[in-house]
Amino acid sequence: MPDLPESDPDVGAGDAGTEPGRSPEFVQSLERGLAVIRAFDGDRRSLTLSDVARETGLSRASARRFLHTLVELGYVATDGREFTLRPALLELGYAYLSSLTLPDIATPHLEKLSERVSESSSVAVLDGADIVYVARVATRRIMSATIRVGTRFPAYATSMGRAILAHAEPAALDAYLARAAPSGTLAALTPRTITDPQDLRAALAEAREQGWALVDQELEDGLRSVAAPLRDGTGRVVAAVNVSAPVRRGEVAEILRHVLPPLLKAAAAIEADLARMR
Repeated sequence: MPDLPESDPDVGAGDAGTEPGRSPEFVQSLERGLAVIRAFDGDRRSLTLSDVARETGLSRASARRFLHTLVELGYVATDGREFTLRPALLELGYAYLSSLTLPDIATPHLEKLSERVSESSSVAVLDGADIVYVARVATRRIMSATIRVGTRFPAYATSMGRAILAHAEPAALDAYLARAAPSGTLAALTPRTITDPQDLRAALAEAREQGWALVDQELEDGLRSVAAPLRDGTGRVVAAVNVSAPVRRGEVAEILRHVLPPLLKAAAAIEADLARMR
């Protein structure tokens, strides 16, 4: 027997704030559509029409219309009986997350870090074979090239690149090296640059074990940089934070003694803020 049409009092009704205390601009049908989405959770990943109607308090006719609208929009999938959420719904959450970005979170911590060590500090992410600066607090110009948000450098020759690559899965690292060294050799940016992929792998292993990476005049003569990885709320390394200093600041051991503890403290603070976004 075909499914007979039902009256549909919940859809398109009451959109002008009929409930006490609601603004005249309140759209009740949108509220009910969102209630349909919220009916799904970790324990209720697949729901029937009846389940959705029961969980939301909507009539079956209303629940059906909301569900099939969401199916057409690509937010819900159905096998004809049960409904499940689709990954496209993440776009809605991303709109919020992108408004509270890594640079927004990191910048206050970079400001404190730079003030503490009197050196420039930055945050970068991995993009293909390069790192891309997404946040920076500069105390002085330390390179011949001007560094700003959006600046790119080869990841293998930077402390932030190594801090990220040190935690890459083996297959991801292999793919990176295939892109960065298609001829089997990494390009030398200075006489100190590591150019042998096997030597780079050894440097990454050391960085992974000690929890930070140091690059000594491999990107540019006269520049040292130390970086720590940044993990999101799931524990995945998503970026890195660094401090850069000219070699005239002192020997490597002296720079590490001065810079590393505040750097690791800043990294932990950024990670704590990232974890709260989950």
